Amino acid sequence: MRSGKSNVLVLGLGNDILTDDAIGLTVAREVCARLDDDEGIDVRWTTEMGLSLLDEIVDYRSLILVDAAQTGRAPAGHLHELVGNDLHVLPSVTPHFLGIGETLALGRLLGLPMPGRVRIFGVEVEDMRTLGTQLTSALARALPGVINTVLAAVRAERQRQEIGADLLTP
Repeated sequence: MRSGKSNVLVLGLGNDILTDDAIGLTVAREVCARLDDDEGIDVRWTTEMGLSLLDEIVDYRSLILVDAAQTGRAPAGHLHELVGNDLHVLPSVTPHFLGIGETLALGRLLGLPMPGRVRIFGVEVEDMRTLGTQLTSALARALPGVINTVLAAVRAERQRQEIGADLLTP
């Protein structure tokens, strides 16, 4: 797990013993393994949720979050992408995903330096209630594409910050 307080944090959420709920953890670990050390990106994964995430995200300019989502509106493996204030758009069943909006709002209310740019990847899951350490076959098939999409988003955000584009739009 990489951590050095860069400007960009990739944060994977989930529970590694509840089959598909581990998707955020799995993606974050793979993103970490594939990034070069000189890319200046912090990558973390956690089983924490709610207010515990406040400590993870404070002091970053950008947050890219990956978590499981179960909307029932898309096939397993579908990648939902949300930006900033779109958090309320995706109704889902997960103990992590719905609390991030409130966590960000609380941090701002408390005057903490919170990410100005937030991008969330919610991976539609098939099963996040069964005890197990393996992703379902649908998610295992989708995993390489999800990883590549998140990696592209991470590198684009890093490049955006290098050219100072993050100062133009929140």
